[in-house]
Amino acid sequence: MARAAKRPERETAAPGFLLITGLSGAGRSEAARSLEDLGYFVVDNLPPALLPKMAELAASPGGPGRVAIVVDARGGVFFRELSKALEELREQRVPSRIVFLDASDEDLVNRYEATRRRHPLAPGDRVGEGIRKERLMMESLRADADLVIDTTGLTPHDLRDRMREMFADTPLEAGLLVSIVSFGFKYGSPRDADLVLDVRFLPNPHWVEELRPLPGSNAKVREYVEGQEEYGSFMKRLEGLLDVVVPGYVDEGKSYLTIAIGCTGGRHRSVVVADDLADWFREHGHRVSVNHRDVDRD
Repeated sequence: MARAAKRPERETAAPGFLLITGLSGAGRSEAARSLEDLGYFVVDNLPPALLPKMAELAASPGGPGRVAIVVDARGGVFFRELSKALEELREQRVPSRIVFLDASDEDLVNRYEATRRRHPLAPGDRVGEGIRKERLMMESLRADADLVIDTTGLTPHDLRDRMREMFADTPLEAGLLVSIVSFGFKYGSPRDADLVLDVRFLPNPHWVEELRPLPGSNAKVREYVEGQEEYGSFMKRLEGLLDVVVPGYVDEGKSYLTIAIGCTGGRHRSVVVADDLADWFREHGHRVSVNHRDVDRD
């Protein structure tokens, strides 16, 4: 799916217009219900050709304002029509955003087994094959997404919380929303990260008996990690890098930035770095959410 080199200026844009898509079983319906609760006008499976008309209606006086369209895309014709419709939205200066729901194959298989539903693209009962086909079909749409939300391991309640963090009273014109996730590499990297930082080079509090049972949010652990000679040098260079790349993301029209920070178990070093980085973003005027994904795992 082709994308313009730079999005139009957003100051003159119409109200928010979201396209919710993703893999079957990854949480599209739950995301849509969450947006409905937040006051969005939600439409399920609107034909792509009607997207510009819906955007026009949303922007009109007395229109629904913020609109979310749930897109279930599986066919080549659909993708051609969707690409054309998105180009029309850009020409109309509508700040459309694509939100893609993803999850690991294992989680998707487990969800289908738990609900005893049949995957729409599965031959017979081969859920894994259906997931593989759908991933291939939606690869370009995922790459074109403004925000990818990995629902692996998330409960419906967790996903609703994530949607509220992203979209409750946060118009698209409000600037960059930064999501910072600390994690443990032994549990796998987040699938939705734009930037992944590996902080396993820092001395590990796990090997300090007094600190081992404490989380990275504890003052003693924080003091230990921040007190390492490497820490200050690393943070200074990281902040220098962000001083360059973040304005570039904003200029290119990026509304959401997800940064994942990993250590071995996701309990100590990554938590400290994530919290310090969140403070840096707040000081620079960005909206920030922080999720310590693995801090409570053994």
